[in-house]
Amino acid sequence: MIKLVAFLGNKGSEYQKSRHNSGWLFLEELQEQLPPFAWQNKFHGRWAKAFLPEQVMLLQPKTYMNQSGKSVGAAMSFFSLLPEELLVVHDDLLLPFGVVQLQSGGGLGGHNGLRSVTSHIGSSDFFRLRIGIGRPAHHSVSSFVLSRFSVEEEAFLPLILQQSVQMVLSWSAASFAKENMPKRLTIGVNEV
Repeated sequence: MIKLVAFLGNKGSEYQKSRHNSGWLFLEELQEQLPPFAWQNKFHGRWAKAFLPEQVMLLQPKTYMNQSGKSVGAAMSFFSLLPEELLVVHDDLLLPFGVVQLQSGGGLGGHNGLRSVTSHIGSSDFFRLRIGIGRPAHHSVSSFVLSRFSVEEEAFLPLILQQSVQMVLSWSAASFAKENMPKRLTIGVNEV
């Protein structure tokens, strides 16, 4: 069962709506769909308790992406959590825009935030919500992930985030009910 959900992103207003901050954009949508909760500053970020439908801890590291593990590791250690009790929400270059995938374990895909989390908790066997941002056709990867979504993508993004939150809430409810859940769940553009 998931006990901690970590949302990866970069601090700083210049990154607020960037592709790399998809985890934080997901958190904004999650907050719209849940009763209010109180944030506390700790673990190199902020954390709160929420119900999905059972109580879980939400963590928003306030580090740069490549230091996310410092925050996640501190929270995991404080609450004595196992890797399989963690869900990390992050952007993913390997999935096209409009595809969101919830899975257990997997590779790092060159993602510095995932690399940092894995390094600090000593395992990659945690759940991930991979929010597809696609790959750049002509630009460098670093400038692409730090840039805003295109105008067309921004038009679809709220629907994608709404569907993603619903997928996680449904999956979480089934998980707490001890129902068998698939290792991988995916939504795509044509389902939005």
